[in-house]
Amino acid sequence: MTIETFSEELPSEPDGEPPEPALRVLVAIEQSTMTIDAAPLQAAVRAVFDESPYSSGTISVAVVDGPTIHAINRQYLQHDYPTDVLSFVLEDREPYLEGELIVSTDAASQHASEYDWSAHNELLLYVIHGALHLVGFRDQQPEEIVAMRAAEAEHLRRLNIALPDGATRWSNDTATQKSSSEVLPS
Repeated sequence: MTIETFSEELPSEPDGEPPEPALRVLVAIEQSTMTIDAAPLQAAVRAVFDESPYSSGTISVAVVDGPTIHAINRQYLQHDYPTDVLSFVLEDREPYLEGELIVSTDAASQHASEYDWSAHNELLLYVIHGALHLVGFRDQQPEEIVAMRAAEAEHLRRLNIALPDGATRWSNDTATQKSSSEVLPS
């Protein structure tokens, strides 16, 4: 297993010291099944936070495989199955937020073919979905699901990611929304 950690490079202040970042996004690649570029994942988290009431914080993103996310899901949520994304708020003192996202490359690879787009786009969707949960979006009630899907689609567009053809995940049909939410458990 390859483990790589990425932190954003920060510009220096005139005195040579790096400024205190408003939002730090740390990415740990803890799997070896998919080559990952941390920059789009960091950009996705930043895009979600730019539209939220939070202006500072630290968000860590762990990119893991199926068995790892399954173990975390079982340990912390008592759900005995692998999932695609988990989000944990560690500290919430608006406008400061600290949280963790855990995303699965195995789930991304499996679901990408179902939606006819790349596993990298699917993984980016998981990061956006998890970040939306961190800033307060929910997806248990039909109206929450519609709002979550609209926010996902908007953030993907802003990141220049085209939605796949026939993207029923993002339709406004509540029945479709409910079944689509099962693809992205909270």
